[in-house]
Amino acid sequence: MNSTLTLFPLGWQHYLLGGLCIGAGVALLFVCTGLIGGMSTVFSSSWSYVLRRPFFQQERFTSSRAWRLVYALGLILGACVWWLGFAHGTAQSTSVPVWQLLVGGFFVGYGARLGNGCTSGHGICGLGSLQWPSLLAVLTFMATAFVTANLVARWLA
Repeated sequence: MNSTLTLFPLGWQHYLLGGLCIGAGVALLFVCTGLIGGMSTVFSSSWSYVLRRPFFQQERFTSSRAWRLVYALGLILGACVWWLGFAHGTAQSTSVPVWQLLVGGFFVGYGARLGNGCTSGHGICGLGSLQWPSLLAVLTFMATAFVTANLVARWLA
């Protein structure tokens, strides 16, 4: 029990609730429309409105950009509901320096393009629709995360 408090000092229940809400939302999207949601494709399809480069003008981005913008709007509205309803409108912050956030964001974006989707897209949507390439991607993500976390923990100790 003590290790649970160490890993989750604010409790684990809200993580479970968040995961259930995300899973239910993605499942509802698929059951009702047959569409598979994923945020890295939302990013690329949104840029297809602005950038005329051939990558962003692929049919898979231009044909789905309208519903994907609504999907992204739902994400933003959901964050606003959480912020107003559960955080009581107080500002949220992090102690991570801005430069580390930018470098991390660059690597995540590059990895999402390289892996043909982000970790959550493969893990939630890809595995949920039984796509075997997503299983391989998730196993690769997890193995890399375990190795990296152990190396960093030893380096910082």
